[in-house]
Amino acid sequence: MSAPQREPAGEVAVPRHFLDLRDLPPATLRRIVDTARVMKGERRSRRPSEGPRPLSGQTLGLMLEKPSTRTRVSFEVAMRQLGGDVVVLSPRDMQLGRGESIADTGRVLSRFLDALVLRTDSAAKLRELAAHASIPVINGLTGGSHPVQLLADILTFEEHRGPIAGRTVAWCGAGNNVAASWIEAAMRFGFTLRLATPPDLRPQPAVLEWAGRQGGAGRIELLDDPRIAVRDAACVVTDTWTSMSDDPAEGRHARLEAFRVDAALMAGAAPDSLFMHCLPAHRGEEVTDEVIEGRWSVVFDEAENRLHAQKALLAWALGGADWVRASTGTAPGTGG
Repeated sequence: MSAPQREPAGEVAVPRHFLDLRDLPPATLRRIVDTARVMKGERRSRRPSEGPRPLSGQTLGLMLEKPSTRTRVSFEVAMRQLGGDVVVLSPRDMQLGRGESIADTGRVLSRFLDALVLRTDSAAKLRELAAHASIPVINGLTGGSHPVQLLADILTFEEHRGPIAGRTVAWCGAGNNVAASWIEAAMRFGFTLRLATPPDLRPQPAVLEWAGRQGGAGRIELLDDPRIAVRDAACVVTDTWTSMSDDPAEGRHARLEAFRVDAALMAGAAPDSLFMHCLPAHRGEEVTDEVIEGRWSVVFDEAENRLHAQKALLAWALGGADWVRASTGTAPGTGG
């Protein structure tokens, strides 16, 4: 597939931003996950040089204000496997770090790049960047959400246990940015999410209020007992007790010790329950070695699936109406 043509002067195309799961309809998210599964299968059946390269001639910018292993490597490799190039941007090396506005930065980078990933503390900064950019802006993590992780998580669950719709997932720990994206995923993919957190570390009210306004099969339950949350759950999820965007307040770890995922807790979940963690893990804090290395764990499948999910995401954001066909050789389905 050739690179999309730039719009003539005076005609402005609406870029396909990926800021939060709530911003896209369920059919589009389903299509991205299904495409990721096809891409993963094709990747394993051929050498990299033999795969489709629908993004040849296009360049992705990675603007990383926070440390990154999985996000940086998976996006770099994904873009290159699809035939494109990558530029890594550090704020300390940009005029943004010397006072240039995020709005001007977005407008300038739109003249050089075809898409931009931002990893930052500030959800407001992400939204401002997208408002002024004329290219797709992708949320690589903010203090409020981590939607690219959830694409990989849904893909991972469904690889191992089939459709996630109608199933139950238990979250144990602090109601952080990853938990917020799990809430949005529950409403978009139609499953029950039980959140076991200390009362003072529940997810932000705004995302809970949004979930409460949604119809469909998704359901959110707030609990303070992880043993109740995991009961018969098909998947148990946790994250570090202090995320990069959190204030490491004194006493936080003490409040979370009851939410540690260990073998005894996993024994209360469904017999074939999975364990997920977006990594990096602080072993012995939020999860024990016996769980993360045990029969329940699919954490390294999750990590790998960041690559495949982000390939599908980039194909959607940059590929135009025929992105599925160009990326996988299959006819596109429904959805935006």
